[in-house]
Amino acid sequence: MKEMITQDMLDQFEQEFKANKANRVAMRAVVANGVNVSAINNEAFRTERHQFSVKIKQGEITNQKASGRCWMFAALNTMRFQVMQNLNLETFELSQSYPLFFDKLEKANYFLESILETLDEPTEGRLIAYLLSAPLNDGGQWDMFCGLVDKYGVVPKDAMPESISSSATREMVSWMTRKLREYACVLRQDYKNGVSMEELRAQKDEMMSTIYRMLCICLGEPPKSFTFEVRNKDDEFIRETAITPQEFYKKYVKLNLNDYVSLINAPTADKPYGHSYTVKFLGSVRGGRPVRYLNAPIDVLKRVAIAQMLDGEPVWFGCDVGAFSIRQDGIMDMNVLKTDELFDTEWKLDKAQRLDYGQSLMTHAMVFTGVNLDDNNKPNRWRVENSWGKDAGKDGYYVMSDEWFDEYMYQVVVNRKYLTDEELAQFESEPIALEPWDPMGSLATL
Repeated sequence: MKEMITQDMLDQFEQEFKANKANRVAMRAVVANGVNVSAINNEAFRTERHQFSVKIKQGEITNQKASGRCWMFAALNTMRFQVMQNLNLETFELSQSYPLFFDKLEKANYFLESILETLDEPTEGRLIAYLLSAPLNDGGQWDMFCGLVDKYGVVPKDAMPESISSSATREMVSWMTRKLREYACVLRQDYKNGVSMEELRAQKDEMMSTIYRMLCICLGEPPKSFTFEVRNKDDEFIRETAITPQEFYKKYVKLNLNDYVSLINAPTADKPYGHSYTVKFLGSVRGGRPVRYLNAPIDVLKRVAIAQMLDGEPVWFGCDVGAFSIRQDGIMDMNVLKTDELFDTEWKLDKAQRLDYGQSLMTHAMVFTGVNLDDNNKPNRWRVENSWGKDAGKDGYYVMSDEWFDEYMYQVVVNRKYLTDEELAQFESEPIALEPWDPMGSLATL
């Protein structure tokens, strides 16, 4: 066996490629159209129909545009459903810019506190490199959003509308990340020079003032109170003046976030089922709700999600949205892209191996608003509300096959009442702390 690629090897590869006529057909198709278009299997369209035996009526489709706020949009879409039900509204939208403001503010504080916690760690070590890699990215988790809502409440979209920087966050995040890395350097160097922790924290307060100023310039000032006005389906006009974001949440959303728990499916050897997990250095609101999951078999995730939808409530979930999915048609199906036939090779990693080897992880959060149950009450496809606007999928909705659920679904959030007593005890047990770079610490960012 040779270590280098030789000319003889190249000649052999060329001969093998040309010997199969299908290779040349595939080459012409992909060169002209790209991989995914050339691999589309139209037969999948026949089974993955946008018809569901259980279907929840939701408001108009939302659009996160060029931002990684899917986890916020998905959470707010579950919450606006409650507002619509409570006020008899045809549609409604909560502000996504408002929690973005405080998420960036809290993440900046969380990052600087993490730097202060790790002052004795080497700068070239894995932990500091991880903390510096993305101190302010757009992504997040359900528990992180709960921490924001508990502290700051929510507001209607017209109380803090979208801005250029909220709809396209890259520039804002880039400049703020530059500043936070600078601050990390200052804190660590001052610590080496003998500056006390009390003085470092005083510096951090001044740093946070700058971050707040940058956020106001990019997103506008968040409202402390506002006037709420809306007309319901019975043409009744509703107005409430000088209501705070916290009061609005308690009065019109009404969800007790402590009732909602997160279940994950990570079938890797290092994370046995039936245990609670958390992730080191993962969070946004210091002193807020920590990230916690119960790792459970995939059928448990299906059972609790179906139970909640049967009771008429949508379900927040996280998945690997880019795997075997077609954006324009809104189909997530293991057979919709026949790349195995196109390239004449098999994809052999199972779900656990994909997690272990960095091939898959949670990338996107959306909302289940329906499921199709067969004659045996078993799910065969799932209705998905996305936040990429009406042009993605069928009027903004996707259909997910049950097989795709098995392979690429990682997290659902449901009311704790749908868990068995044993599962609830497992969730409430002392969580095992995963390393920051564990795949289950990934943030929904797409």
